[in-house]
Amino acid sequence: MAVVTGLACADARADSTPSFVRDVRPILADKCFTCHGPDEARREANLRLDRQADALAEADSGLHPIVPGRPEESELVARITSDDASLRMPPEDAEKQLTAAEIATLKQWIAAGAGWEEHWAFVPPQRPEPPPVELSSWPRNPIDRFILARLEREGWQPTGEADRATLIRRVPLDLTGLPPTLAEIDAFVYDSSPNAYERVVDRLLASPRYGEHMARYWLDAARYGDTHGLHLDNYREIWPYRDWVVKAFNRNLPFDQFVIEQLAGDLLPDPTIDQIVATGFNRCNVSTNEGGSISEEVYVRNVVDRVVTTGTVFLGLTLDCTRCHDHKYDPLTMNDFYSLFAYFNSIDGPPMDGNKKDHAPIQKVAPPEKLGLLAQYEAKIKELQRQFERQWPELDEQQSAWETRRQAAAADEQADVQADDDQETPDDLKPILAKSASDRTAEEQAKLRDYYRTSVADLPEVVELREQLAELRKKHEALDQSIPVTLVYREKDQPRKAYYLVRGEYDQKGPERPR
Repeated sequence: MAVVTGLACADARADSTPSFVRDVRPILADKCFTCHGPDEARREANLRLDRQADALAEADSGLHPIVPGRPEESELVARITSDDASLRMPPEDAEKQLTAAEIATLKQWIAAGAGWEEHWAFVPPQRPEPPPVELSSWPRNPIDRFILARLEREGWQPTGEADRATLIRRVPLDLTGLPPTLAEIDAFVYDSSPNAYERVVDRLLASPRYGEHMARYWLDAARYGDTHGLHLDNYREIWPYRDWVVKAFNRNLPFDQFVIEQLAGDLLPDPTIDQIVATGFNRCNVSTNEGGSISEEVYVRNVVDRVVTTGTVFLGLTLDCTRCHDHKYDPLTMNDFYSLFAYFNSIDGPPMDGNKKDHAPIQKVAPPEKLGLLAQYEAKIKELQRQFERQWPELDEQQSAWETRRQAAAADEQADVQADDDQETPDDLKPILAKSASDRTAEEQAKLRDYYRTSVADLPEVVELREQLAELRKKHEALDQSIPVTLVYREKDQPRKAYYLVRGEYDQKGPERPR
């Protein structure tokens, strides 16, 4: 629709009347807004030319900067054409001066009524009437009429239709990024059926190569990368998100769902693994664990990246300016920026990436049966661990004797004390062993008990339990390592507070800003 609207606007300018958005505003922004724009600190003469009401209103001087239809009564025209250096604008010492062509454009625009248009992106689209054309037999659809009207206005003729060999080369390159094979060329060139072209398009759209080709453009915009992007630039495991994008195009996922799953797949009711994987969009930012990095600064940088990228790819707007101040030209404010910031600042994971491939939060990506088996192993491991923790008087007696022998060996390294195992006591347990049982904390006692039961005790039942646990852990590790993971976005249970950041500085907090 935007294309049609733009063509209609172009056709409406057939009389060469300057367009405010296309022709006039860029001149004012480049040459005038520095002193007569939104920056209050630099504004001269209390005059704003960036807003219609101010530009048409009576100025402090009593004169009107712009009088629609009357350039001779417009102070702006008087100033930009004055021969008096003390009155001429921009001042002669200004870095940028108006050209003769720009002055003519401003005068012509005011003479034509000084129409003040919003940028087309902020104007609700209207369905225009297709323009009249001379070569009425050429258009096949309403859009063709807009194209032909512009061609005729420029005095050009439409080119002829592409031959079949050219067409069969263009279409695969457009839809898959790959040239056709010789067999595909021959099949199309010699196919005289009336729907031959449609069949080629359908075949290409059904090809896996279509999704791969289209995904490249989205992944570039989403700033996808297989590495951290900074410092050591290590590998990070996020390729399942890339594959999700490819599949989204190949299964023709509706655009609204495409947006929802990437921005908030984890917040959907009972989300599927695929929907959680989609939130990798919010993990594509550059990350780091570089020495000297400040965690709070990295956290802010990560969130800013998510806000700016969301604005770019979903809104087509540059939000980055509003990190530090209200936008000078677009209808965007710091309020907007930090209310969005508040949505993206509560990820359930640390800002620093630890130079790891799988810094939290992550999602395992595997068939349900594989994840189910992994869960079974984990449950069985916990069950065996609980058996080690149960009341076991016989083991407690053996442990007490073991402690006595260890303490004696520690007291007299030359003593001929034979311990009932060949293991060296871990360093972190030696201070605990040195204490009497009555002087140990409950935590210390539990730590010593766990070590004895899982590493020292030689009771046959304990040895068997230990071997079962080791075998289960080995299987769990092997299965776990075979399952890929991917970086995802997951919310904290309690959202983190967000604040205005003065001039966008991470350590200059202003008022709290809610979502």
